[in-house]
Amino acid sequence: MMKAVVLHQVTEAQDIRLTECAIPQVRPGWVLIKVKAFGLNHSEKLLRLHEIQGDHIRKPIIPGIECVGEVVDPSDSTLAVGQKVVALMGGMGRSFHGSYAEYALLPRRIIFTVQSDLPWETLGAVPETYFTAWGSLFECLHLQAEDTLLIRGATCALGYAALQIAKALGCKVVATTHRADKLPWIADADEAVVDEGKLTGRLQGITKALDLIGPKSIRDTLTAVEKGGIVCQTGLLGGIYTLNGFDPIKEIPNGVYLTGFFSNYPTQKVMDDIFTFLQTHALTPVLGKAFDLAHIRDAVLAQDEGSVNGKIVVVTE
Repeated sequence: MMKAVVLHQVTEAQDIRLTECAIPQVRPGWVLIKVKAFGLNHSEKLLRLHEIQGDHIRKPIIPGIECVGEVVDPSDSTLAVGQKVVALMGGMGRSFHGSYAEYALLPRRIIFTVQSDLPWETLGAVPETYFTAWGSLFECLHLQAEDTLLIRGATCALGYAALQIAKALGCKVVATTHRADKLPWIADADEAVVDEGKLTGRLQGITKALDLIGPKSIRDTLTAVEKGGIVCQTGLLGGIYTLNGFDPIKEIPNGVYLTGFFSNYPTQKVMDDIFTFLQTHALTPVLGKAFDLAHIRDAVLAQDEGSVNGKIVVVTE
């Protein structure tokens, strides 16, 4: 038996509980992982408060779209017992049980080996957050050292990771927050700005923009960058998930490019590149606070309250 969070319906943070359930039985193509730590993500909040009502979500479901841990049973894969791995996305915590548990049975295709001496709680801050930051910055924005990068909605785990990577690359970074009291949290940026909803006309020289607010702000972000600039919309922190009535011809300025990063397809190469970059630049992943599994409810409450500066990670032992 193992301890896990199991969702049956819409679940507020204060109603999160651990329950006892059977350790999953291994089958071909799937690997049993001893979960050592997992990060909390906005995606899981959307799941438990909204998405779980949809027919596309398997119910009951153990949430959690990422974890770090060790292989317990490699099944028919070439992985070895005790091998250190990270796992993320690919339907995890939605189409099949995820990481809010002591063990996770996951498809081999979303499990990636890692060579790292980071403690589990720090390693747990990496997979989904840094993969999304990496893909947004390099695959979508083609970020270069000479760029001036706008990170809109920077006071979140993804924002901190993007800021850290961009500064290590040599970029100038302008980071925004909607709350003045959070400005110290983005002090590593070259310019920290309070975002009151309109940045167009306030900023100059922005060549690349990572918009973590989403449809609520994307029109303004598109007009806040220079001609030739690229905007990547990755986050949905604004609470608006679609852009009704959007006219691409009229609302995407001539010579400005709009893209988005969907983090559902990680690869071993990209995960290797991320850890190599962190090691080469002597970067420590941004960990806000670690909770033990027995206090998972407190971790989720902290996520909803926005009281932690950085990634929230839960360790299982």
